[in-house]
Amino acid sequence: ALALVFYYASNMSQPKILDWFAHVGIQLSAGALSQWLSQAPEPFQQEKAAVYEAGLRSSPWQHLDETGTRVNGQNQQCHIVCNPLYTAYFTTEKKDRLSLVDVLRGLRPRTFRFNAETYEGLQQAGLSPKLLGVLRSLPPDQDLSEAAVSEWLEQQLPRLGQAHRHQILQAGAVAAYHAEVGFPVVRLLLCDDASQFKGVTEERALCWIHEGRHYKQLEPLIPYHQALLNGFLQRYWGFYGKLLHYRSQPTPIEAARLGEEFDELFSRVTGYQALDHRIALTQAKKEALLQVLTHPEIPLHNNPAELGARLRVRKRDVSFGPRTSAGKQAWDTFHTLVSTTQKLGVSFYQYVQDRVRGANQVPSLAELIQQKAHALNLGASWDSS
Repeated sequence: ALALVFYYASNMSQPKILDWFAHVGIQLSAGALSQWLSQAPEPFQQEKAAVYEAGLRSSPWQHLDETGTRVNGQNQQCHIVCNPLYTAYFTTEKKDRLSLVDVLRGLRPRTFRFNAETYEGLQQAGLSPKLLGVLRSLPPDQDLSEAAVSEWLEQQLPRLGQAHRHQILQAGAVAAYHAEVGFPVVRLLLCDDASQFKGVTEERALCWIHEGRHYKQLEPLIPYHQALLNGFLQRYWGFYGKLLHYRSQPTPIEAARLGEEFDELFSRVTGYQALDHRIALTQAKKEALLQVLTHPEIPLHNNPAELGARLRVRKRDVSFGPRTSAGKQAWDTFHTLVSTTQKLGVSFYQYVQDRVRGANQVPSLAELIQQKAHALNLGASWDSS
């Protein structure tokens, strides 16, 4: 229990843990310690799964961020999904839309569905009417396994290119996710504007702080341009402050007024070409940036997920990365439990000690999430619509 606490909560490296145990008179081999730390016992894995499902059920919206990580020396991607009650970690080989759907489904086996939503998405993606006509012979409105879809594509479309194949799989996976029954489906993702996040959920909200960083990256050399940028940034953060105030006192009249003010702010032309280009890009994201006007309970930034990513980054800096699939699972499991106990006000040390001893006096983390979610009502705007 102490080893787990030190390694996952305190970010101590294995050599430091061995030194600590030696200091207190406990002789422990590096091999034994490595085996303990690289395998997440089944009860902890089950509790992580329960935490994630309870967290998804606790609100219709979720924060999402990603950071690079390494497994056995190979680059992989760590996804962080969270809200005010929990944080969950999932490491996958890729960071494409299929992997994102896998994460939102708790890494259960992939399923695909071919229905009106699927074909509409593929039509918007530019697939030809001829190819869409062939795809319509797939079993409609049924959940199909990845093996079944792959076999069908090989038989019916043996010359299909990888790009089109990937588009078809993505569209089928997203449609199947939206049709999920029995497992919570995220209604809104609060994330950055990476392409893989688009279209996965009904709605998408963008982080105002992340958007503001794009302006910070401008480096005007002319003092006049510097003054234009500084003046615009003052108006940018002034509008951000008005949105923060709106969250505490939302009204339809104020929502309409802020929408008009957004258009006025992000339609101006300053004459500084780089700044004007950046302003136009922000204007194009109006719907995602102003989701708060419809859902005042969502934050204006994605800081909780970015802070969650820092835990993995610090761990990565200390220990570089796990070497096995079991080690990867242990990192994800215990990072989830460490972060979630902190949010719930539970001592991770006492939690691990309680579970290792089998006392079970510390309540189920999933039950705590359910209790606190009822009090917070994180989906008020969805409930009232």
